[in-house]
Amino acid sequence: MSSTVGDSAPVTGTGERLGLKPGMVVQELGWDNDTDDELRVAVEDCIDADMVDGDYGNVVDAVLLWWRADDGDLVDGLVDALTDLVGGGSIWLLTPKVGRPGTVDASDVSEAAPVAGLSQTTTAAVSKDWQATRLVAPKTPA
Repeated sequence: MSSTVGDSAPVTGTGERLGLKPGMVVQELGWDNDTDDELRVAVEDCIDADMVDGDYGNVVDAVLLWWRADDGDLVDGLVDALTDLVGGGSIWLLTPKVGRPGTVDASDVSEAAPVAGLSQTTTAAVSKDWQATRLVAPKTPA
């Protein structure tokens, strides 16, 4: 099941649209000078805390992974993003929209996700230049 939100998504309310709630611990990976600061602030406002980085060393409820075409092997990046993620948590893969520098082809995401042990669920426009794809570990029988 996949859904796409319109092209002119406002940043306000983005944290809620990503399923984030106050008190959640969100890890941010892949930050660089091209990331969307308004989106970052919206997420931190939503969780009522600062995001943590890769050195956090404890479990996190969600991961925001900023990824560009030249960032290396996407499977490796996704596996690394799983390191601190709590069971049932999700990775939001943030990639530049089509036509922006560093665009990641959708087929690259759909091929890398299962290799990393993830399922792709939702894709949403989250800012002027970035889209987010939600990736989750498939549920395993109890």
